[in-house]
Amino acid sequence: FAGDYNVCPTDEDFAPGALPATDALVRPETRARFRALQWLGLTDGIRALQPRGPAYTFWDYQAGAWPRNQGLRIDHALLSAGLAERLVAAAPDRAERGHPQPSDHVPVVFDLA
Repeated sequence: FAGDYNVCPTDEDFAPGALPATDALVRPETRARFRALQWLGLTDGIRALQPRGPAYTFWDYQAGAWPRNQGLRIDHALLSAGLAERLVAAAPDRAERGHPQPSDHVPVVFDLA
C-alpha cells in the first residue's frame, strides 16, 4: 500500500522546526493509526532499510522548505511480508524535486529482487 499517508510516524520523519508539535501529521492519534497498519504485518519500506535519519518525501512550497531541507516523510509504502523479503533498495528520488515546476512530493523508489 503506497501513497501520501499524511503522517510523520516518528520525530525523525520531519526536519526540526518544520512542524509544530500540535500538527495533525504528528499527533499521537495519527501516529497510532499508522502503527495499527503496521501491526497488520505490513513493513515500512523505507525504514526497513534505513531505520534512522531523514528520508523526506515532501517540502512545502509556501514555507520555502526545499532550499533549507525542511522536509517531511509523509509518503509511505507499507509492504506485505513477501515483498519486504524481496526488498533490496528504497529511497526517495530527490532529483525529481530539481525539475522545473516540480511537485512538492518526490516519488519513493523501491527495488525488489
